[in-house]
Amino acid sequence: LARADLSDANLTRANFMDANLAGADLSDANLTRANFTDANLAGADLSEATLSVASLYRANLAGADLSEAYLVFAKLTKTNLTQADLTGASLVEADLWRANLTQADLSGANLTATNLLWADLTQADLTGADLGSASLPKADLSGADFTGADLSWTDFHWLEGTGAKADDGTVWPEG
Repeated sequence: LARADLSDANLTRANFMDANLAGADLSDANLTRANFTDANLAGADLSEATLSVASLYRANLAGADLSEAYLVFAKLTKTNLTQADLTGASLVEADLWRANLTQADLSGANLTATNLLWADLTQADLTGADLGSASLPKADLSGADFTGADLSWTDFHWLEGTGAKADDGTVWPEG
């Protein structure tokens, strides 16, 4: 299935466990409740795809395009999202425990109430992202950019000493 064109397909509840979908086109596809456990989706196009309640446990999405994707309640535990494009993606209440988001672009993404415990956000771009009520304890925020991000009600360790960036437009938790 590498480089397959599955754009606009209805693949609700499809099982892609251990599948090689590297470079595949899944843009605009309905992948609600699909299983991508241990799948290789490196460089795949999942832009504007619906992946609500999908399981992407330990999947490889390095360099994948997930811009404007709908990942509400998705399970992305231990997922490799290195250099992935998640601009404008909706990750509300998604589970990104121990996910690798090194150099990922999450600008304008909605990460409300998302679990980012132990996630690696090294040099991630979170400009203008909504992280309200997100959980970031133990996350690696080294060099991450929170310029203009909403961190209200967010649970995380202080950015000081991490090299993370913020500005006057960054909304901080109260207290």
